[in-house]
Amino acid sequence: MRRSVAVRLSALLATGALAAATGMALSTSTASAATGGVTGYATQNGGTTGGAGGQTVRATTGTAIHQALCSRASSSTPIVIQVEGTINHGNTAKVSGDSCSTAAGVIELKQISNVTIVGVGNGAVFDQLGIHIRDSSNIIIQNVTIRNVKKSGSPTSNGGDAIGMESGVRNVWVDHATLEASGGESEGYDGLFDMKDNTQYVTLSYSILRNSGRGGLIGSSESDTSNGYVTFHHNLYENIDSRTPLLRGGISHIYNNHYKNLNESGINSRAGARAKVDNNYFEDSKDVLGTFYTDQAGYWQVSGNIFDNVTWSEREGDNNPAGPNPTSNTSVGIPYAYTLDAANCVPSVVSQTAGANKGLKVSDGSCTPQTPDPTDPDPTDPDPTDPDPTDPDPTDPPTGTNLSIGAGADGSSKASGTSYGNVVDGSTSTYWSPSGSTGSVSVKWGSATTVSKINIREASGSGAVGSYRVINHDTGAVLASGSGTGVISFSATSLKKITFEITSASGTPRIAEFETYAG
Repeated sequence: MRRSVAVRLSALLATGALAAATGMALSTSTASAATGGVTGYATQNGGTTGGAGGQTVRATTGTAIHQALCSRASSSTPIVIQVEGTINHGNTAKVSGDSCSTAAGVIELKQISNVTIVGVGNGAVFDQLGIHIRDSSNIIIQNVTIRNVKKSGSPTSNGGDAIGMESGVRNVWVDHATLEASGGESEGYDGLFDMKDNTQYVTLSYSILRNSGRGGLIGSSESDTSNGYVTFHHNLYENIDSRTPLLRGGISHIYNNHYKNLNESGINSRAGARAKVDNNYFEDSKDVLGTFYTDQAGYWQVSGNIFDNVTWSEREGDNNPAGPNPTSNTSVGIPYAYTLDAANCVPSVVSQTAGANKGLKVSDGSCTPQTPDPTDPDPTDPDPTDPDPTDPDPTDPPTGTNLSIGAGADGSSKASGTSYGNVVDGSTSTYWSPSGSTGSVSVKWGSATTVSKINIREASGSGAVGSYRVINHDTGAVLASGSGTGVISFSATSLKKITFEITSASGTPRIAEFETYAG
């Protein structure tokens, strides 16, 4: 490992040791996949939906992830795999089946399609275990941490890549992930996010890549130029030696990323690659853009970037930095819509949104973090016909104070003649209805309030609630889901706003009261 990474990493590890010694705890947020948020090149070529519409299963081991893939009717049957806990070599075995091709010691997504892997609950950590995507398409990986994957030493996994893609991969969205190592190649680590051998239409968004010799690459050699159409946005690259990323051929769109402590080089465009580099914030780094370690030039179009304490080396031989005053040497057309945050707010908005267990927060394009809209379709919703202990039980009436009385209320579009306030007025003779058969209504308070149970009372009328979700509006976490109305219980949660979302109904339902209780 290069000395610069080692010095900075030791300081970071000391901070973690101090937190452990003093009993400090890190809180995490529950999250579910939000396919409505797919952005960048992953929206092209037919789009990326992962396992939307398929069965949802829960896995706490790598073997269970493989078993879920192998239990499908076919290799393309949609599936959402919710992962919680630590996935490691000890619990990741090969599973055989007609709909999968797995291996021990790595999460193998090989010759398959239509899969979502999403961290839920207290979080999903892939410890020293990589995710390998090969000859596959339409894959979503969201809200996971992958750390310390090695290509040498012990144990090894996935060639040392945290996430690696190769051999005809199409349409992958990696979102709100934390990818980290503990050194460079001499310590056994390789890339955090690698794409090669004809991988196209990929987006990496709202993720953290840190403490590694190599951030990632597109193309394994100067002749491997069949890759491309990759978007990188709202990511944090921190304490990385090089490859943030390395580009060989193809087109990349790189915007609103925060680069901090790039020790040797940053975006390395070479072998004919073209990169559109917009509104990024580069800080305390060296040679953050250019063509490095080759005489085969790459190209870039730059605008709106901020270079804060960036140093530039001299142009000589195979070292051709774009600075100290980077200017465009190509033009890159982008086929999808996107909104740029101003570069000066990128460090702030990325720190609040990027990485696993951030509640899937995203930027609104005006430098303000936002929680995903609870009305977005969610492929992690369970089948409403599945047995669920959180399903309402009208025979279990709530006790205690109805916290909704005196609280505020709002929601999605309402039917004519109805009011959000009618669900918190204590009267079952008034009601709120959505403008159609589905919609959401919320109860909100001025300060954090602990809720562990709600009671949804319907008024008689032309429709009835079918399936629902209960959402912590502050974080976007799904607290409960099921079908029907009545009492719904979940783990006690402190929040300022709670949402009842109707995802299916017969006719137009009428919600007379949305009661909330502490216990």
